[in-house]
Amino acid sequence: MATITSLGIGSGLDLNGLIDQLKDAERGKLEPIKRQQEQQQAKISAYGQLQTSLNSFQDAVGKLNDASLFQSLSTNVRGEGIAANATADALPGRYSVNVETLAKAGSLATTRVDSLDDVLTGENATLKLSFGAGTETSEAVINLEAGSTLADIRDQINADKQAGVTASIINDGTGYRLALNSKTTGADTSIQEIGFTGLAAGMTLASEGDTKRVGKDALLDVNGVTVTSPTNEVKGAIQGVTLTLEEEGSSSSVVVERDTLAVRDNVNGFVKAFNVLKTTIDKLTSFNGDSSTAGELLGDNTVRTIESRLRSVLGGGVAGGELSTLSQLGISLKRDGTLEIDDKKLSGLVAGDQTAISDFFAGSDKQGGLAGKLDTTLSQLQGNNGLMKSSISGAENRIESLNTRYERMEATIERTIGRYRTQFSQLDGMISQMNQVSSYLTQQFDALDYQLGRKK
Repeated sequence: MATITSLGIGSGLDLNGLIDQLKDAERGKLEPIKRQQEQQQAKISAYGQLQTSLNSFQDAVGKLNDASLFQSLSTNVRGEGIAANATADALPGRYSVNVETLAKAGSLATTRVDSLDDVLTGENATLKLSFGAGTETSEAVINLEAGSTLADIRDQINADKQAGVTASIINDGTGYRLALNSKTTGADTSIQEIGFTGLAAGMTLASEGDTKRVGKDALLDVNGVTVTSPTNEVKGAIQGVTLTLEEEGSSSSVVVERDTLAVRDNVNGFVKAFNVLKTTIDKLTSFNGDSSTAGELLGDNTVRTIESRLRSVLGGGVAGGELSTLSQLGISLKRDGTLEIDDKKLSGLVAGDQTAISDFFAGSDKQGGLAGKLDTTLSQLQGNNGLMKSSISGAENRIESLNTRYERMEATIERTIGRYRTQFSQLDGMISQMNQVSSYLTQQFDALDYQLGRKK
């Protein structure tokens, strides 16, 4: 009997189609697992969105948990010629600043030499630089190598970090001069004189008086008080304020005041970040009755716990200070759970009593104010052993377990389909044999009828 190589050939039945239908029916057992996998993956993605909003809220909280924010000052310069920057040590006030002269660095050039190739130094050559103004002087000595040209001397000066000057070579159209510039401004660092010893025979190199530019201190007056400074960055003339002088002969007004804008911006940022968090939670826990669609975290215990703990801290306020609740700052809780700011009330408090606001948000230490309490709560919720991490880990573990179940179910289905294929193959062969027997018997009966017919 011929071997059947394809299902249905022997029997004439569509056994391959039947196998496919049975396989589809068996694989239907995988659909519930796939739906659970998708649900857990969607939950992990939703936790990620929630965590992003929590992180943004914690960043906004952290800015209010810094007492220096409420002590910050701003400077406003009216006029030209200076810039001003205040630190926490500054005191609010108004100052008139007139700049008479800017600080300048001194410079000096030597007598000229005819060629850059001329050897200028012999053995034990040195260069001595004198700095200062009047009788108050200082010196720097630079040892020079024998056989040095003007370019070599320039390089050796620039390589000496203690020289206090930078060196260059200038061609004045007749010859070459060594030009020295003080590294810093001010009269005390002005170059008074240069002196060479140990020059090569026949060589002279000395200060050229006509090329000397004396270094100067900056001269200004602040509210009528004369101030001198060796640099154009003047510190201490106004307490806690650094003045940067930019133009001689300029007059400006410097106003130092509390930086109310920074406080208002950060309080508004706090409210905005909380409202974004609340909107995210509402979206993830929503339910639409018309379409019967639900958010990925509807009924999730993690979200309920986070909301409950944050509401508890926000509603609890701070005890012991002039301000104890958010409503006293003009921040109220709306019916939809978001926060709303009364800008007029907040601006009045910021302008009049930043210390009270500082005590409310920042407190006397990092945990004392409302911001500190919120930061502690958020850190606990999102820490390595916190609720968010454990919830995400739980969903990931469930996905891993579902993956294992899926693989096992697939293997079971394949074995079942293989068993069906074997049984159908046997059935196909059996029907094929029966068909052959039937055909044989039909032929025999037909032959018998024929013989009987002839005998008649």
